[in-house]
Amino acid sequence: MQTPTTTHFTIPEMPSTSENIFPVYHEILGRTEKETLLKQRSKVIWLTGLSGAGKTTLAKHLEVALFSRGFCTQVLDGDNIRSGINSNLGFSEADRFENIRRIAEVSKLFVNCGVITINCFISPTEDIRDLARRLIGQDDFIEVYVNAPLQVCEDRDTKGLYSRARRGEIKEFTGISSPFETPENIDIEIRTDLLSIEESVRQMLDLILPRIEFRG
Repeated sequence: MQTPTTTHFTIPEMPSTSENIFPVYHEILGRTEKETLLKQRSKVIWLTGLSGAGKTTLAKHLEVALFSRGFCTQVLDGDNIRSGINSNLGFSEADRFENIRRIAEVSKLFVNCGVITINCFISPTEDIRDLARRLIGQDDFIEVYVNAPLQVCEDRDTKGLYSRARRGEIKEFTGISSPFETPENIDIEIRTDLLSIEESVRQMLDLILPRIEFRG
């Protein structure tokens, strides 16, 4: 099988604010007031990795663990987002960037509401992940690399996506016909082929809890 080649896509410039648009952010309640109400510090926990690596599974268990500790959270998952707000996007490089741009903007809204957001997106390239980090803000962005070997991800594939991609039925499928670049700026790597769900969540909590605990 031919190894997918990595291409670098230029990050698009953010559109300038129209002269007919007048933001009123300074006139509405801010993030500090909402974090104080919720007694937490809002962050975006960005889970990246191949399809089948375990991102959504870990997100669901992480959310339960945080909720049980009194934290207010929201999970944003790739399939849910693409069936709703991003249903008009495909998987070209330009559409992948737009997909992540919209997700990052939505994530910023949750952060400004004091909500801890757990994002599960393949986000396959450094350029795409850097775009998300830049839009959300370095201090609010926690990058988790959910890592498992390609063969393990294929073995876990209950939807049959990998086999369809290998037959050429799904174009530009990450890991088969489209590249996944190993993350370089992660906060933590979770090897789901070596760790149980409980061990994985515990490692994430050890990293995340000090960053979201409220100090009023």
